[in-house]
Amino acid sequence: MSKDNTTQSNTRAPGMRGPMGGHNMVGGEKAKNFKGSWSRLIKFSKEYIPAVIVALILAAVSTIFIIVGPNKLKEMTNVIMKGLPAMVDGSPIAGAIDFSSLFNTGIFLVILYAISGILGFTENYIMATVTATIAKKLRTDISTKINRLPFKYFDKTSYGDVISRVTNDVDAIGQTLFRSVDSLVRAATMFVGALIMMLYNSWILTLVAVGSILIGFLLMKLIMSKSQKYFKTQQKSLGAMNGHVEEIYTGHNVVKVYNGGKKAKEEFDVINDSLYESGWKSQFLSGLMMPLMNFIGNFGYVAVCIVGAVLAMNNTISFGVIIAFMLYIRLFTQPLSQVAQAMQQLQRTAAASERVFEFFDEEELVDEKDKLLEYKNIKGAVEFKNVHFGYDKDKTIIKNFSAKIEPGQKIAIVGPTGAGKTTMVNLLMRFYEIDGGQILIDGIPTNHVRRESVHDQFCMVLQDTWLIEGTIKENIVYSKKDVSDAEVEKACDLVGLHHFIKTLPKGYDTLLNDKANLSAGQKQLITIARAMIQNAPLLILDEATSSVDTRTERSVQEAMDKLTVGRTSFVIAHRLSTIKNADLILVMKDGDIIESGDHDELLAQKGFYSELYNSQFEVAM
Repeated sequence: MSKDNTTQSNTRAPGMRGPMGGHNMVGGEKAKNFKGSWSRLIKFSKEYIPAVIVALILAAVSTIFIIVGPNKLKEMTNVIMKGLPAMVDGSPIAGAIDFSSLFNTGIFLVILYAISGILGFTENYIMATVTATIAKKLRTDISTKINRLPFKYFDKTSYGDVISRVTNDVDAIGQTLFRSVDSLVRAATMFVGALIMMLYNSWILTLVAVGSILIGFLLMKLIMSKSQKYFKTQQKSLGAMNGHVEEIYTGHNVVKVYNGGKKAKEEFDVINDSLYESGWKSQFLSGLMMPLMNFIGNFGYVAVCIVGAVLAMNNTISFGVIIAFMLYIRLFTQPLSQVAQAMQQLQRTAAASERVFEFFDEEELVDEKDKLLEYKNIKGAVEFKNVHFGYDKDKTIIKNFSAKIEPGQKIAIVGPTGAGKTTMVNLLMRFYEIDGGQILIDGIPTNHVRRESVHDQFCMVLQDTWLIEGTIKENIVYSKKDVSDAEVEKACDLVGLHHFIKTLPKGYDTLLNDKANLSAGQKQLITIARAMIQNAPLLILDEATSSVDTRTERSVQEAMDKLTVGRTSFVIAHRLSTIKNADLILVMKDGDIIESGDHDELLAQKGFYSELYNSQFEVAM
């Protein structure tokens, strides 16, 4: 079958294309810059935009109420100043100051500020809820996306970098998303409102304030243009750091044994230096905006005070206007600092968003929602028919592979490293799609059936024992529903593990984690018991005994022999002594089957298999 007829799917949640469903996230455009990143982030959050708009309106109204305050204080000041001349011997003449007017204005201000506070509280609640919800949705979509990515993506990407996108980048978005927008709206409202009120009170003082602050905006724009690239580099370096640390930590013993600590540290230092440089420059440049705005704001404050005093002496403005302007100039300059801080957050959000959306843009497995065919009551007949495959389209490693396996047979796949043994098994389970030919189970091509239905036909025991952090029972029944305790105990008894588990203080409820004291053989027996519980008609054994000693290997081999009963089994083994009883041995070299037969037939041919088999004893001697 040609490649055009092959299909791919999501193993967990078929029927959706991209985390948003129906399309790949929020469009195909790449978030390559500040504007593009924020555009995609807003589209991603579009269902929450109405709530955000309501919150921003509340923030604007709350800010407007604050802006009205200084004008009322001006009125109170003028009332006081009007009554000050009516004094006798330094004491006010009764009734000269209109305290009733002062009291009423004061009550009005209290109510105004109280309403402003309530609106601000409501706005804060809405924004906190929305940002937390969006961050949660991002993490959920990334998790879903991971399940839709083909294996080839992880061949070229470190796990640490993926983890960094789920944690660091999403956290960066969650901490700053819409908080920075909220700050900008408040700052803009404050800025415009204060400007209008200042013009209303004195256009001369307004020109003085605006003139002294205009330079601040120009400098802020210049700094932003320089700092954005460092924020992006910082997030990328953080991902590289996580990938390196995860790799070195998981292989810590190997690093120690081969004295690779020095090289690992050198690599760490290179990444760390890059992270330091980008982090220092981004924080330094963005941090310049705050003190710069504070200086310019204070400069404008002093200028207004001096010019205001001159105008008041010339009776151009009242003293109340000066008091109001003192407050308005602070309200006018305060948004500059808020804008500086908000822009820093916006830049960090944009850099993190770009990495997240780059991940969302990765090519996914093809949707298989239209495939209705499923495997049912499989007997276990398998056929490879003229299979071609290459990880790189230009480099074919499986060339015209053909083989036919009867139900219940034990098939051993042997050959030197790189011959294509594991690749063949991965193709059988559709972890990768073939470039040509067909793979059939009970006569039905695997690419005509939904991927998860193919996976349901297999149980697997690998060289590397993979256990989750949970109890022994949870590890054995992994992803299998409605499994009774009796079934678990029966499976463990068959593999010879039941007695050992019963000697543990908590038995099958013993927690397995990094501190669990289990041998490699015991861990392998748990994975064999897990395969028995899965009870699938097809079995994969990939180097399942290569990591245990000879005595433990015998126990594991006996358990695997019980596991293979009644199942079509595919065994990959370097120790050829473990596959003597195989019904059929396929000898692979350079992606092709060069010999096939049982153990005795292949030895009698005195070909490549015979050389491989005898070479083991030569090495042992």
